[in-house]
Amino acid sequence: MRGTSQRSLEAVRAGFAPVLRAAGEGAAELGEQLFTVLDALDGSAALLRALANPARDAASKAGLVRGVLGGKADDRVVDVLVELVAQRWSADADLAQAVEDLAVGATLASAQARGTLETVENELFTLMRSLIGSPSDVRSMLSAPHVTESERIRLLETILDGRGDEATRRLARRAVGLRRGRRFVATLSWYMEIAAGMRDRLVGLATVSVPLTEAQTDRIGSLLAQAYGKPVQLNVVVDPSVVGGLRIQVGDDVVEATVLARMVDARRRMAS
Repeated sequence: MRGTSQRSLEAVRAGFAPVLRAAGEGAAELGEQLFTVLDALDGSAALLRALANPARDAASKAGLVRGVLGGKADDRVVDVLVELVAQRWSADADLAQAVEDLAVGATLASAQARGTLETVENELFTLMRSLIGSPSDVRSMLSAPHVTESERIRLLETILDGRGDEATRRLARRAVGLRRGRRFVATLSWYMEIAAGMRDRLVGLATVSVPLTEAQTDRIGSLLAQAYGKPVQLNVVVDPSVVGGLRIQVGDDVVEATVLARMVDARRRMAS
């Protein structure tokens, strides 16, 4: 998502956060309604274009939202969508992704209200790690456009086998929708970033050729926290094929261990 769109999303997110906190566990229903709106946008390029069009005034777009959703959706959902369409978006698809971001955030807010947000984040990672280590045909089926969504959901339900928090299961089922060309594992990773952000953390993924010791994991986590200035949830995946033995990704940054050490050193010099 480009800079203009990211700033627009962050502004709406900040205003929606108190609404979600007040909703408590009921935020899950707001999330489901936002996902329904997302399905409508993904299914109608004309509607998405009309709501994202920067040449169309905000009042006109707000009227369209209220006309389509009035009496069919919670007023809190209508209000946040009116605020969304009033923003400027770098591309039409960024508006759809913003709706998805808010839907995921609402689902996670319900878990936060139940005290299970960290559990959900860990379960999403466990699912992602199990898929990375699974036969390639399983991963392919969950991300293959030629496999119907209902077939992908059936495969996912087999993998989950009824386990996991309700928010984990709900988000995993949404991830198999492959929205705007995203693959299943990439979508899980994005959901984890949103969850970590709600806990004021970043997510780091360390892909290693051999398992790390607890001391090594703690050391890398400490270096990441120093480099980025906030706690980093470090998740580790073992992949014998990884070049160099260690690959660390935080958001869009891919960092080698030697580069990470230099980042920490540079940050220390700037602070002194």
